[in-house]
Amino acid sequence: MTAAPVERASRFGGAAEDWLRCAGCGEMLYRRRWERTLKVCYECGHHARVTIAERLDMLLDDGSVRRFDADVTPVDLLGFTDTQPYPARLAEARLRSGNNDAVVGVSGTIGGLPILVAALDFGFLGGSVGSVAGELIARAARRALTDRVPLLIVSASGGARMQEGAISLMQLAKTSQELRRLHEAGVLTVNLNTDPTYGGATASFATLGDIVIAEPGARIGFAGPAVIRQTIGQELPPGFQTAEFLAESGQVDMVLPRESLRANLSRLLHMHAAPAVVADPEPSPLVTDIERVGEIAAADLVKRARDMGRPTTADYCADVFDDFVELHGDRTGNGDDRAVVGGIASIGGRTVVVIGHQKGHDITELVARNFGMPQPWGYHRARRLMGYAARFGFPVVTFIDTPGAYPGVEAEQRGQGYAIARCIEYMSGLPVPVVSIVTGEGGSGGALALGVADRVLILENAYYSVISPEGCSTILFKDASSAGRAAEQLGITPRSLMRLGVVDGVVPEPEGGAHTDPDTTAATVRAVLLPVLAELVAYEPADLVAQRYRRFAGFGSPEHQSALSEGAR
Repeated sequence: MTAAPVERASRFGGAAEDWLRCAGCGEMLYRRRWERTLKVCYECGHHARVTIAERLDMLLDDGSVRRFDADVTPVDLLGFTDTQPYPARLAEARLRSGNNDAVVGVSGTIGGLPILVAALDFGFLGGSVGSVAGELIARAARRALTDRVPLLIVSASGGARMQEGAISLMQLAKTSQELRRLHEAGVLTVNLNTDPTYGGATASFATLGDIVIAEPGARIGFAGPAVIRQTIGQELPPGFQTAEFLAESGQVDMVLPRESLRANLSRLLHMHAAPAVVADPEPSPLVTDIERVGEIAAADLVKRARDMGRPTTADYCADVFDDFVELHGDRTGNGDDRAVVGGIASIGGRTVVVIGHQKGHDITELVARNFGMPQPWGYHRARRLMGYAARFGFPVVTFIDTPGAYPGVEAEQRGQGYAIARCIEYMSGLPVPVVSIVTGEGGSGGALALGVADRVLILENAYYSVISPEGCSTILFKDASSAGRAAEQLGITPRSLMRLGVVDGVVPEPEGGAHTDPDTTAATVRAVLLPVLAELVAYEPADLVAQRYRRFAGFGSPEHQSALSEGAR
């Protein structure tokens, strides 16, 4: 909703037109200040609607906007008349907006990088999607494919245009297939959904982007609240179909205030641009000689690995990489699992996808993050990000730190085993380099779901195991009191794992452990990652997949067992 103008001068002083009332909180706002804040209420943060011209001005670099296909005009295919003939409605909308239809297509730059934009104008028949709107979005997508330029679709729409009947409905298929072609070609598509975005828009182009962004408070959904109430008589929860509601449901990657949109879009474009010149990495501190790997009592190792002070995935994302943009949600509506952190990052001029388990440094965060134990939708989100990496050719870096996948009733109902299996299966065939680092606990299949990698590394005070020591003790020794004994026999230490060939190297930690000096730990992880990535990106995709296949196919084979037996003698 837009801010409501004030019809008379008031106790605030000045002319009536200098003031308006916020449609969100009802406070009186000084118009000039409100306009300087991009029509965002400086009292409550309500985002009022803006015109297409204002939207493009705030998103694109000054002087870069070039419009295309402005002359395409809709026709009355059905002779449709409601309270007035369709041609009269079109003429009125054209006069009011200055555009021929609800979509404006432009080329421009953001942060100096080229982009194509298809923006919907709610002021033109509610931003409804008819034949011309669909055609203009399709044309923008085709330009993006031909020129290999990212496409930004800005949506503000009430849905399909009823006055064009089934032809309007067909625009959902028309635009969706264009986005499919962009996905297959690895051309970035970004959705910016503003208030409101409904119906045919959300059932096609407005939700199919590689990255989906929403403005705060934007109402977004398929069926509008009035339709839902009328159709099924269901009472709707507070905040239903707002951007924040969708974020909690795992449907959008991020909710960004208007003032930060251009900067964040610039970050994303630069991460997806051609890689910068990557400097040769310094010598790696990674320990690959098993004779240089110290042995530690397994029970002591478990305690260190579980220390709440150890750096988390979020810490590594902030301190190892040059930039990191977190992407949220599994897009299936299950939720945004906070036990998993993932997104795109840059390191040494190279863009990667980062995925990791997330615990916390205090009990409040541990509870909020479910102690680093993902639900099925956390693994679905991880798999979605793996697909993202494959689409753009980005290496994958995973951080493993979990006692295991969450074993609750709901997790089982939602297919926890299947979610893990799909991650393992999908990861095994990724046509991009994959590096996994066990940073704390590497618990069972919940850890392996992020661990099917070309290089598997482990921090000095971390462990990797088929089951927790307590679980093993309970099952085999009939109670948990023999967990220390179980830990020793499970072969979970870095040295044991190197002997088995499960890990390829050990990342040294500061004296006393990673938690005593997180900055040095992050620097060491970065120094390890850079040469490993440099090595792996030189391989062809098919070779990476083949080598990864041979790696995991070999575990437990007669040749593998023979080599281990020979080494033990």
